[in-house]
Amino acid sequence: MKNAKTSLSAVAAAGALVATGAVVTAPGATASPQRHLLARTAPLWVAKADSLGTAPAAGTSTFRVYLAPKGGMDALKVAAAKVADPKSTHYRHFLSASQYHARFDASTATVARVSRYLRSHDLSVTSVAAHHRFLRVRGTNAAVQRAFHVAMRRYRHRGHVVQANSSAVSLPTTLGSLVTTVTGLDTTPHLMKHDTAPPSTGFRNARPCSRFYGQLSAKYEGDFRTKLPGFEGDTLPYAVCGYTGPQLRAAYEGSKTTLTGKGVTVAITDAYASPTLAGDTATYTSRHGDGSYAAGQLTQVTARNTRFEDECGASGWYGEETLDVEAVHAMAPSANIVYYGSRSCDNGDLSDTLAKVVNQNKASLVTNSWGSAGETAGTDEVAADEQIFLQGALQGIGFLFSSGDSGDELAKTGIRQPDYPASDPYVTAVGGTSDAIGGDGTFAFQTGWGTEKYTENADHKGWTNIGFTSGAGGGESSMFGRPAYQQGVVPNSFGSGRAVPDVGLDADPTTGFLVGQTQTFPDGVYYDEYRIGGTSLASPLYAGMTALTTENAGGRLGFLNPAIYAQAGSGTFTDVKGSPPDEGNVRADFANSTDDSAGIVYSVRALGRDSSLALGTGWDEVTGIGSPNPGWLTSINPK
Repeated sequence: MKNAKTSLSAVAAAGALVATGAVVTAPGATASPQRHLLARTAPLWVAKADSLGTAPAAGTSTFRVYLAPKGGMDALKVAAAKVADPKSTHYRHFLSASQYHARFDASTATVARVSRYLRSHDLSVTSVAAHHRFLRVRGTNAAVQRAFHVAMRRYRHRGHVVQANSSAVSLPTTLGSLVTTVTGLDTTPHLMKHDTAPPSTGFRNARPCSRFYGQLSAKYEGDFRTKLPGFEGDTLPYAVCGYTGPQLRAAYEGSKTTLTGKGVTVAITDAYASPTLAGDTATYTSRHGDGSYAAGQLTQVTARNTRFEDECGASGWYGEETLDVEAVHAMAPSANIVYYGSRSCDNGDLSDTLAKVVNQNKASLVTNSWGSAGETAGTDEVAADEQIFLQGALQGIGFLFSSGDSGDELAKTGIRQPDYPASDPYVTAVGGTSDAIGGDGTFAFQTGWGTEKYTENADHKGWTNIGFTSGAGGGESSMFGRPAYQQGVVPNSFGSGRAVPDVGLDADPTTGFLVGQTQTFPDGVYYDEYRIGGTSLASPLYAGMTALTTENAGGRLGFLNPAIYAQAGSGTFTDVKGSPPDEGNVRADFANSTDDSAGIVYSVRALGRDSSLALGTGWDEVTGIGSPNPGWLTSINPK
């Protein structure tokens, strides 16, 4: 391959999925006729960072050199386009893992050639990853500079003193087509966040709350308390206690389907592994009308040599894992679930876990409720991840990522941007809705998830707006161009970048999901239940629902986006639009998070107010093309 940029003409001939955007390199990076620049290997931030001078020549760099697939990334993208395009004669003609590796893995000769070059520049190849995915390499900064024609410098970045290459990596032209990217030269911590995972300490929702939407209004109700003030002239309903599987299935999947996800396997990736995950899930499902897991229905694949990094907060991920498993099961009670626990929340560790999923090839769908705050992941790592997503597409594995819980990310990053990996064009980005499920199991309404919080005034006569707190992530990517599958669906007024999200499901914690988890309370450690939300809920809900679509289709669906966008406007997805009939809900919270001994705090959570992201007719930055309805379950014909 000449470079990592997609060959538009070749891909167009194959019915391309993606029109790639500009490839970025560091300012001033150039390649001589004898050198080949590796795209996306220059940190984007170095031009504006506080430079601390040249990195010590004797300092050590530990990094990865990713090897290109046979034929290059262009060949991989062309092949993935064919199997994912519903109009192609190759649609859903997937490869097995062994067929993929035989066809696309870098050869032994490639490993030898690249290794020989690195060693000739005094760099040590410490190991070769499975299936020749990458080489682990170690050496001095001086050796790195000679091998890659870069300057290694020190910077102050994101509160850390780090070292990084100041320009793009280059290799001799004879090797350029053999390497996809080099990662790890930039030592900035790129730790992935998880969305809305509760603390390891105990948490409960206060009463009053509603069993279904609108059951209780925020006024004097028996022994609850004195009447709360009205909100903008209206009496609002109390937030729900948390929807359960039967409620969510009735609303999203309808009452007529007999599909349950039987025979379909859904994978979940997160960091670490809750020691009570299986027991908590069994208890929860038996309490809420879903029965218990059959033998072998839940499998856990956990990493060895777990790294408990301070930035990760390992126990904080336990609630995330529990939510993911229980939400998938809620929508697909008969589906098999494989939980993959990464050894930390570091980008590299999570990427290795995704690679394990595609290499083991057990699952048809992968739901991932983690990501970076904005498109801040290293562009070198993006290239490595995309090869995994493309392998999954060829094997019939669809990747789903939560779109994020901080709206346009402006408040956190100072830039209006979507989150990564949700912004990658080879994954399905799942945005968020606020769902009003009534007592009859149907939607009273849906709106886009975006919350402004109002606190009760001291005189109990009104409410004070404290501003935006959370909402579905979305926006226009600056890393990726507009994919072909979005053309004609996403309005040109949204720009020319990859548009996020693709679909939207319930994510609002105010209309959230009831989850059961073992927690640490003041009086002991035991199982209890609480309401939770975030697009961390939306992604596993969609994965579970799509397990039913997969069951009906009689086999894997693979990369979903071309099929999703081909159905835009068909009625398969409900166009979430307009203002909600209620301005918001009243939420009651224990002041100490566990009981009423310290009192109850009341707030209004206003609906449909997602930072600068707007709900609208057709595709929008909050819910994508809309929310799946029962039509999605039978929308793809059986093989």
